Amino acid sequence: MRTAHAADPRLVSLLAEPAFAQEITAAQVFWREVVATTARRGVPTPAFSAALSYYDTLRAQRLPAALIQGQRDYFGAHTYQRTDREGSCHTHWARPDRPETHI
Repeated sequence: MRTAHAADPRLVSLLAEPAFAQEITAAQVFWREVVATTARRGVPTPAFSAALSYYDTLRAQRLPAALIQGQRDYFGAHTYQRTDREGSCHTHWARPDRPETHI
């Protein structure tokens, strides 16, 4: 860790350092197995689970922000962005046919 930060003092995360990232990538199958096994057996491993979620969040192209946008639109008509077209949208969630309005 010291070597990585000494080589690049502006390093934001060790996951951005190539050698460290390679080690984590190589170990992720076993890491996932540990988290899955402990979950199946009812053994809490919050640090392992949270770290894996954080790792997956950093690697994801798209995050579950779409769910949050949808919830905000449903409860407060805040609109949401779609990935297949430009502009904001609002859906009339309470109506059975749910017409979508493009803004």
